[in-house]
Amino acid sequence: MASELKPAVSKEDVFDLLDIRVGRVITVETAPDARKPSYLLTVDFGKYGIKRSVARLTSHSVEELTGKQVFGVLNFPPCEIGSIVSEFLCLGVQVPGAESGGATIVTPLIEAKLGSKMF
Repeated sequence: MASELKPAVSKEDVFDLLDIRVGRVITVETAPDARKPSYLLTVDFGKYGIKRSVARLTSHSVEELTGKQVFGVLNFPPCEIGSIVSEFLCLGVQVPGAESGGATIVTPLIEAKLGSKMF
């Protein structure tokens, strides 16, 4: 059953404050001490640098994710997940039938310049 929508907010007060950029997945490895099955992604965001994120993308293989473009929120504070510092939030959507939090990536339909801003 669908839940209620969250209250309306203004684009300027919320979305425009987020720094969402395109990056390319360089490496994918199992996140060793995350509470739930997760990967540690290393992603190249062009002029914004190489950053790491722990993400629940285990419905995909390492090979399937490596080289893909992803969207990441770069201006959230770093978050400790087990012994790893997650430096950005990799955006995704829940995979149908997956346990809560199991996700697939959000990716552009065509190749985008690394570091491009989502708007």
